[in-house]
Amino acid sequence: MELYFTRHGKTQWNLERRFQGSQGDSPLLPESYEEIKAFGKKVKYVPFKAIYSSTAKRARDTAEGINQELAHPVEIIYTDKLRELGLGELEGQSIDEMYERYPENLPNLRNHLDRYDPTPFKGEAIECAITRIETVVADAVALHDGPILFVGHGASLTAAIQWLTGKKLSQLREMGGLYNSSLTILETGEPNNLLPYELKVWNEIDFLGKETKPEPLL
Repeated sequence: MELYFTRHGKTQWNLERRFQGSQGDSPLLPESYEEIKAFGKKVKYVPFKAIYSSTAKRARDTAEGINQELAHPVEIIYTDKLRELGLGELEGQSIDEMYERYPENLPNLRNHLDRYDPTPFKGEAIECAITRIETVVADAVALHDGPILFVGHGASLTAAIQWLTGKKLSQLREMGGLYNSSLTILETGEPNNLLPYELKVWNEIDFLGKETKPEPLL
């Protein structure tokens, strides 16, 4: 079974380099709707059984935009378990300013998740985010008998996807972070669909028509 993943379209806070996290949210940029449409056209004829989306508005809008482009639109199932990693007091704050405030810890969020400590700013442990996303994916795989699309967020989805392929906590950021509106595909094993899954496509954005790859921003 193939599992498709995408990060929501780029938002105003992404543009302003602000942390969003699980509770922070900002609207999609006008140009993001074109990229969402391009993603939808890329997967237009994939026979999805369902779309699972974070309940954050930026993810909901992305999931709905993709669904409109599908040859056969499907049910969208919204779940809080696909929300972004909780960043506590960092949410809404400038990424650059917070890196100056937490110079020893915050770089670990991007590079060394095994060393990342969210307690100084009352954030969520990365292990908790991975567990909730893994639960959604495993339940969906057990329920459906065909391709599934998951719409989520940069930090939490990057870590969870790599975890599902069998990597250790220290390895989850080795391939970088997910781009907005990118395409990633995992394939489950047959006949029991047990972990680890195989990574078939990672972070593809060629279909967006970008000349240069953007910074992932977590």
